[in-house]
Amino acid sequence: MLKIQTKKLGAELTSVQYNGKEMLFQGAKVLDSNGNIYWKRQAPILFPIVGQLKNSQTQIEGEIYEMSQHGFARDMEFEEISKTENKHHYMLKYNEETLKKYPYKFELHIMYGVNGNTLTVTYKVKNIDDKTIYFGLGGHPAFNCDYSNGEYEIVFNEKEEDIEFLKLKEGLIDTENAENILQDNKIYLKEDTFDNDAVIMKNLKSNKVVLQNHETNQKILELDFTGFPYLALWSKKGAPFVCIEPWQNTADRIDSTQIYKDKENIIELLKDKEYKCEFKIKIL
Repeated sequence: MLKIQTKKLGAELTSVQYNGKEMLFQGAKVLDSNGNIYWKRQAPILFPIVGQLKNSQTQIEGEIYEMSQHGFARDMEFEEISKTENKHHYMLKYNEETLKKYPYKFELHIMYGVNGNTLTVTYKVKNIDDKTIYFGLGGHPAFNCDYSNGEYEIVFNEKEEDIEFLKLKEGLIDTENAENILQDNKIYLKEDTFDNDAVIMKNLKSNKVVLQNHETNQKILELDFTGFPYLALWSKKGAPFVCIEPWQNTADRIDSTQIYKDKENIIELLKDKEYKCEFKIKIL
């Protein structure tokens, strides 16, 4: 039996329990040996940017706007549209505060649906402006996994021959790629896997990955990211969680022009149209 909990702040998942076992990292409740919080978040929504902007600034319609990493949605109070045991629906609508950072009129809907052992996370963006709008979008769920013991791996469901690993340089995408860390069509999670920040992948054939323990052969969960061109993995040094993140776009490149609509894979949405994507978390 899969049970979820969410909150209005950031429309964020706060619990994913399967047969009473917590699968989602518990954020600020989890402390290291010195009593410090590893990471205060659990499954933030990345909108209207994924990653960082060059100099935290971007140019939209000739004006300069500032946004912090991953955008503002994760720190805003959403409206609860409806909530039942197995379906939660939240909405964030543009306001004076968002227009100062991002000059587009939008509705961002987040929907969580439980069916058996699978959680579907649906993102829907409505353009309620009188012009075309542009945006970035991504998920960032953190799962309980003490990966630093070297027992865990990420397994791809298709043979990855053309995969590219993007290299981060001070939070931006470098012009050269990172080292390919794929072995046997898997990424072995080790203590040093995230020494250079997130592991970001593109040109994937796979649309699913499985997190499993290769010592015990225990499969933990499968994440289906069909329709997302990027997949990222991230954690903090020694922290007992790993994030598996489906992204529609990424941080700016280090040679970015900083023109927002020219960002790689930016989503363009015409007036009165809707954009929808979803990913699925299946507990195994």
